[in-house]
Amino acid sequence: MTRLSTGLADLDLILGGGLLAGSVVVLAGPPGSGKTILAQQICFANATVERKAVYYTTLSEPHSKLVEHLRGFAFFDPATLGREVEYVHLGDMLRGSGTDDLEPLIDEVVRRALEDEPVLVVIDSTKMLRDFVSDHALRMALYDLTSRVAHSGAVLLLLGEYTAEEMQTGVEFALADGIVHLSHQPREPVDRRTLRVVKMRGTNHLSGAHTVQITADGLQVYPRVESFLPEGAASKGRRVPSGIPGLDALMGGGIPHADATLVLGPSGVGKTIGCLNFVAEGLASGERCLYITFQDTVDQLVDMAGRFGWDFEAARASDHLVISHVPVGRLELDVLAAVIRHRLADGTTTRIVIDSLAEMARAAREADRFPAYLRSLLGIVRAAGASLWVTSETRTFGPMEEPLAGLMFLFHNVVQIRYIEHCAQIGRVLNVLKMRNSGHDNGVHTCHVADRGVALGSKLTQVTGVLGWSVLRECPIPATDDTSAVS
Repeated sequence: MTRLSTGLADLDLILGGGLLAGSVVVLAGPPGSGKTILAQQICFANATVERKAVYYTTLSEPHSKLVEHLRGFAFFDPATLGREVEYVHLGDMLRGSGTDDLEPLIDEVVRRALEDEPVLVVIDSTKMLRDFVSDHALRMALYDLTSRVAHSGAVLLLLGEYTAEEMQTGVEFALADGIVHLSHQPREPVDRRTLRVVKMRGTNHLSGAHTVQITADGLQVYPRVESFLPEGAASKGRRVPSGIPGLDALMGGGIPHADATLVLGPSGVGKTIGCLNFVAEGLASGERCLYITFQDTVDQLVDMAGRFGWDFEAARASDHLVISHVPVGRLELDVLAAVIRHRLADGTTTRIVIDSLAEMARAAREADRFPAYLRSLLGIVRAAGASLWVTSETRTFGPMEEPLAGLMFLFHNVVQIRYIEHCAQIGRVLNVLKMRNSGHDNGVHTCHVADRGVALGSKLTQVTGVLGWSVLRECPIPATDDTSAVS
């Protein structure tokens, strides 16, 4: 079956490959959800001189205003207007029609579809037609329209600001081959837009509500990561060096291939520097790496790495390193997953860092969804054969709490870095809390930030509070009082 690309690879993926030629698709949603932008974006992506895109308006805004609103988008090309993308106003035809008579309008659209053979026909808005005819007349007119346009092979897009009830009973939805619902949900600090494929005949589309953003490039769609069902990658039986001196020996020779490792620790303890160690080790071996950060900017991370002798700017220039800074105020879970998925697509990226997970969970404001999201995200990374290094912040003062209660089982390895009271000073210690299917050292080791990042020191034997029930303290053995043994 011939499919028409929307011009958006991720939207085509959601739709099961694009829009079927000759199909009728309803784009429904409230004002401001992005219907008109998406429809016009599809027009400009597909229109040619040989096969135009025809955009019909009923009683919506004037064409001059419609075009003026498009000038800020990258997909808009004024040179194609009329020659490839043509706007036709049907308002006068509607005003002059008799009661319950849409035949002149239908005949006009069908005539153009059969004579000019456009690749795409858009009617914006179809719902407006309800103001001019009865339900019976509308049903007959739309049946005539959809069946006749289908013979031309053009995709017919019907736009409208339909309510949930209208989507259940409207004739447009009964006749449609596909229904795509766009929504706009007010939310602080940034509103959220989503896209859901309610129906798409003849395709295996991705279910769920997918994140939508409107940018200078137009409407961008980010598939819901839980819709993917990746198969786990078979372990290659090798170990991946962490880049932190002394840690690999504690982990049985390094991190098992394609494992997800969680690093826990309070603010300032060295988690981010440990991330830099992990990435620098990969870059030194010629690997490609992705670093996702929510607080430190790209420049800050590059400068930080430079202080330890790692040239991350050169790695970025050679495309061996991508640093993606996502401000927490604009964090969307599906956008983040899309960044990771696209970087993994060619199979060359082998190391991924997310700094940090607890911050990401709070900022996303989707607590109910987060466990399933995280499980799917880790599955995608593992299926690609990449190693994931994730940080998460714990409490700085007092007993340690579990920041990801109920989710730590998703990670193969858990490493914790903590502050320790040592006489009148504060030090750092590191221990491997767990490793799945691998032996590891259970001891607590001193840890410090050196010239080449985080490094491990000696093993401590007299420590209290290791399991986090109290403050971690070094507890020296008291000196023996020989006089107490004298009788």
